This record gives sequence, C-alpha cells and structure tokens, in this order.
Amino acid sequence: MDSLQNVIQFVLNLGAAVFVPALMIIIGLIVRMKARDAFSAGIILGVAFLGMNIVIGFMIEALTPAAQSLAERTGIGLTILDGGWTSMATLAWAWPLAFLMFPVQLGINALMLILNRTKTLNVDLWNVWGKILTAVLIYGVTQNYYLAFLVAGIQIVVELLLSDANQRQIQELNGIPGVTVSHGMMIFCVFLMPFDWLLKKIPVLRKDMDANALKEKIGIFAENHVMGFIIGGLLGIAAGYDVPKILMLAMQSAAALTLFPMVAKLFMQALSPLSDGISEFMKKKFKNRELFIGLDWPILAGCSEVWVAVVIMVPVTLLFSFILPGNGVLPFAGILNISLCAPALVVTGGNLLRMTILGIITTPVFLYVATFFADTITKLARSTGAISLKPGQEITWSTLEYPVFRFIMAEATKPTVIGLVLVVGWLILLIFYLKVMKKRTRQFEEADVK
Repeated sequence: MDSLQNVIQFVLNLGAAVFVPALMIIIGLIVRMKARDAFSAGIILGVAFLGMNIVIGFMIEALTPAAQSLAERTGIGLTILDGGWTSMATLAWAWPLAFLMFPVQLGINALMLILNRTKTLNVDLWNVWGKILTAVLIYGVTQNYYLAFLVAGIQIVVELLLSDANQRQIQELNGIPGVTVSHGMMIFCVFLMPFDWLLKKIPVLRKDMDANALKEKIGIFAENHVMGFIIGGLLGIAAGYDVPKILMLAMQSAAALTLFPMVAKLFMQALSPLSDGISEFMKKKFKNRELFIGLDWPILAGCSEVWVAVVIMVPVTLLFSFILPGNGVLPFAGILNISLCAPALVVTGGNLLRMTILGIITTPVFLYVATFFADTITKLARSTGAISLKPGQEITWSTLEYPVFRFIMAEATKPTVIGLVLVVGWLILLIFYLKVMKKRTRQFEEADVK
C-alpha cells in the first residue's frame, strides 16, 4: 500500500504540465507515431499548459486587488475565507485515502472502455483530485468511507458520459478532432442546459452571438484586446482606482484576453498530430471503434467567449456576494469562475449573450453551495492540518466546481428526503442533456455530409 502511495505521490509531484505530456508521449508511441513526432507534440503540450497557467496567474494577479478594493468600498462584512482551488486541492490530497482514487478512476475508465460504454480515455489524471474532493466532502457530511467512494465513482462515470456527449461540440469550438474535455466541471452543463433551452425560445437569443459574429456587428469593439481594455477599465472605475491604475488594469485585461487565444493555439499544434495518430491506430486495430482523448478544460481556452464571460462575471459575482441573504463568503481566490464559463461555452455553443445570462442566473448557486460546505470544509481543514486557520475562522471555495452535483449528493447520502428527490430530478436532467447533445452531434455530422 505504501509503495502505491509513493508512486502516486511521485506522479503528482511532477505536476500536470509534466505528467500529462509524458502520458501523451507514451500513448503516441503506443499508437505507432514516429518517436520524434510524439516527443515534439508532448513537449508542446507541456508548453501550452505552462503558458496557460502563466496567463491565468497574470490575470488573477491583476483582477484580485480590484475585486478587493471594490469589496472594501462597500463595507460588507463576509467572514468565510475564499481559499480557491489550490486550498481545496491541498485539503483533498491530505485525506488519508486520497491515493486510492487513482486506481478507482483507472479501473472504471478501463471497464467502461472494454464494455464499450464510453469512447473516452481520460488522461487528465492529475485532476483526479476533483474526485477526491468530492469524496472528502461526502465523508465530511456522512463520516462514511463507502459512500464517499461510491459518489466519487458515480462522478467518474458521469464525467465519461459527458465527455462522449460533448466531444463533437468541443471539436466545433476548438477545431481539434478526437479530443474532449473530461474535467469534472462539465457536470455543471447538466444544470445549465434547461436554462439555455428556455433562453433559446426567445428569438433574439437564438442568433449567432459568438466572438466572430460580434465582430461583424460592432467591429473593433468585439476584438479581444479592445473588449479586455473596456471591461478592465470599467472594473477599475468600480474599484475606485485613480486614472493611472484604471488604465493599467485596462491594459492588463487587454493583454490577458489577447494572449489566451495565442497560447491556446499551442494545444491545437500539440494535439492534432496525436489525434491523427490515435485515429489511424483505432481504424487498423479496432474497426468501427472510435476513441476520444479526455483532457483538461484549457483545450477550450482558445475560445474568446470564455474569457470575456469570465471577466464579466467578476463584478457580477461580487455584487451577488454583497446582496444575497444567507451568503457568507467573499470571493477572492476563486473570483475567476472558469467552472461556470467553460460549461456555459459548451452548452450554448459559444453564444456570448446566453453565456452571460446563464452566468447571472446561476452565480448565486456557487455562493450558496460554497457557504453550505464551509462548515464541512473548515472541520476537515482543522482535522487534517492541511490548511492553517485562525481560531474561529472558516474557509470554503467561492466558485466550487459542479456545485449542484456535490450539494445533491451530500444531501442524498445524509440521507434526506429532499436529497433523494433532487437525485431523481438531476438524473432526469442528465438524460435530457445527453439526448440534446446527441441530437446536436447528429446535426453537425449531417452538415459535414452536405
């Protein structure tokens, strides 16, 4: 057992930017790619991950002080600390049984592939910590290890089902065949879909409203750098900055929104040859079988709509944190709500207007669920010693990924009547989502034939 834990810890210490490319190189060699091509693609993939992390870090560093300044101007007293995803990952890995989630994920994925219940090989193993965090939250509520792993196992299955369902829409968005997003944040798509279905009943919201369509309508104001400059400037004004600081924040936002698509092109450069190699291998070895490679969400980072929506949601999230009765968390470390905007991109197919409306509708869910789990997370932090807290201080994650799924599963495993009812309702929404995405895939395939 200790040997397995040591191996897993070694892998984790490599980090996603080393581990995932290394895994992709191995897969490339297995599917008979030329060694030089496999190594080149793997290294570029690592560069892409590092580049994306650098730009996201730059964006957080620029926007967080503005958010803090805006919060201070309101005088609102919210006491729960927002630890962001890094604190939650630390807490997850401090759980004594965390290392067992690796074989659980690999085993379920392998079994579903063998039984032809999924087309996705999830190589985003670094983000297994998301499943661990789910198990940790369930254990914190129930004190039951079996229920914790059961819910984590259900999450793994759902992730694979959604990876299959979303693949063609993701291909339309990023232009890379054979890859999909297997990150758990896509579970939030299930909750977003009925709202988007209703919004599409409004004629004006059915029109093309992605970045390219906006450029045709409003010209230069839809360019990434200009939108970033305007949004950053407005946030600086709201934060009470002086003119030099406003202009600097505007320029920093412009830089971030300009750099994201540039870095994202590296994912296409790395993944296209790997996708081609895997496709050829599957055709030769397994006729009539298709294999998708499941990766982290940054393969969608080339879509400008994600970043515009992310920046727009910063003041929206702060405003809701001030006015929502019962909310106890002030968003800082989790202020960039990618776990909302990336799923919204997939659900809407890149319609920026509907993405923004969906963000406004569902942002309160993140804050309320973050507040709901604050007591559980704080107790776990103190019991494990993974996160240092002052006496009386509480901690949570303001933009906790797939909050609806985690809340429902926590209620169902207590168990409560409302939790069990919500599980049934959520399963109905999952079936609805899978049917909608299957229909959307057929429409894309019919368009290809024409």
